[in-house]
Amino acid sequence: MKLHSSNTQQYQTVTGYFDGGIEINAQPYDYSLVVLPEQPPQPWPVASFESLTVEHFETLLAETPDVVILGTGERQRFVHPRLSAPLTARRIGVECMDTNAACRTYNILMGEGRKALLALIVEK
Repeated sequence: MKLHSSNTQQYQTVTGYFDGGIEINAQPYDYSLVVLPEQPPQPWPVASFESLTVEHFETLLAETPDVVILGTGERQRFVHPRLSAPLTARRIGVECMDTNAACRTYNILMGEGRKALLALIVEK
């Protein structure tokens, strides 16, 4: 699905999503990644939802986001609280959504000026 354009071109915006990937500023990605408004997307070494570890969430701490939006694939799945504990201990919220909803939510929060971090799991 293509998303509409906005006045946020200077930021990393989700411009589309498709089976097996996502588009950031019209650039397609077919692997798991971390997206922040003011930094280029970075690979996130997560092969599947089932392979998530505490260490995957600890790597997100360095970015000090306001909130982490976790895109869990085609369907919404929830991580065990012990996995996201490093973030919640620092009062950083973690919201789990299916990937499509996560992309839309990230764009809204980013457009509001929030430091939202989008962590997407792209399974092959």
